[in-house]
Amino acid sequence: MEINLGHSAITKEIYLDNAATTRVMDSVCQKMVEVMTKDFGNPSALHMKGFDAEQYVKEARKNIASALKVDTKEIVFTSGGTESNNMALVGSAMANQRRGKHLITTSIEHASVYNPMIYLEEQGFEVTYLPVDAHGTVSLEALEDAIREDTILVSVMAVNNEIGTVQPLDKIGEIIKKKNPETLFHVDAIQGFAKLEIYPRKLHIDLLSVSGHKLHGPKGIGFLYIKDKVKVQPIILGGGQQSGMRSGTENVPGIVGLGEAVSEIFKNFPEKQERMYALREKFVSRLEAMDGVHINGYAHRVSDENFRQGAAPQVVSASFEDIRAEVLLHALEERGIYVSSGSACSSNHPAISGTLRAVGTEKKYLDATVRFSLCFDTTEEELETCCETLEALLPMLRRYTRGGKR
Repeated sequence: MEINLGHSAITKEIYLDNAATTRVMDSVCQKMVEVMTKDFGNPSALHMKGFDAEQYVKEARKNIASALKVDTKEIVFTSGGTESNNMALVGSAMANQRRGKHLITTSIEHASVYNPMIYLEEQGFEVTYLPVDAHGTVSLEALEDAIREDTILVSVMAVNNEIGTVQPLDKIGEIIKKKNPETLFHVDAIQGFAKLEIYPRKLHIDLLSVSGHKLHGPKGIGFLYIKDKVKVQPIILGGGQQSGMRSGTENVPGIVGLGEAVSEIFKNFPEKQERMYALREKFVSRLEAMDGVHINGYAHRVSDENFRQGAAPQVVSASFEDIRAEVLLHALEERGIYVSSGSACSSNHPAISGTLRAVGTEKKYLDATVRFSLCFDTTEEELETCCETLEALLPMLRRYTRGGKR
């Protein structure tokens, strides 16, 4: 069904789909162009061009290690978050299967964790899927009960990509290491890194996945933190680059861009984070005041002395009664406002969100949920315009639905 809502001139785009991807920083673009056109050598080459390229890679690795407070040798560059998660899960499971074949994850993980877990089940591993509460927080009691002597890995995402729930990584890490010190702790930090302060050593994290395009770096690059001495079997074999952990000529421009993005984003990071939280709080309050709008996950942030919990600063999931998400998405798009109806990674294969089902979302909201996601450059004016647009659109869209024209 087509709905003619009228077209107003778009004077400025408002991009609120930063959980899908972010605009690359200008400084990142400039550095990448320099590497692609001037210092374009292969880092494995023995001449000066190769040496210069290798220095770029070392500098980027140093920037990332500094942000995490880990050693540079513990950073392995990948093609992005999906590969990082696959390497962490499949690589560690295969390398440690003599100790056991039991794995644990949650019921709201991203497909790049969920599908490797299914693959590992097909290879003879046993996987326990932990429940979450109505906010999307993993059950700590269920976690403790699930850990066994033969549990070799627990994988929990830092921030849910759909509803923005921050998991209590500090408590999870403590429970894992207390119950079984040999069990590895993997964190999918693709939506959490550069939004929250995540320090693997403090949180007992052994493996941590990150993607560059979620933090104003380029697409096609990411990294996996592998704690020293943790055994991971390589899943890409070839020339033995990166100490044999990930073969293939390094994507030097991508690595440089990722390193630059990390360096820039962590400058004055606490102030940036607090500003984005403040914007989110105002935005959520405006949404809650609208008729028939329901916030999924945590509406507001919750803190304790060790780790920020509750809502992440960048993601807001809202369900709109009597309005299909796709209809609202395109109505906003016509007005230059870009949002998402769910995880961008599954947008080509539409399905009802497993995360929304897992947190017990009412049936009427399952196909009526939109994700708004901010970045450090999002402005109060942009969010205000979005709210004003929603206030004008919602009654109009509901007239079509309630009039039987859906």
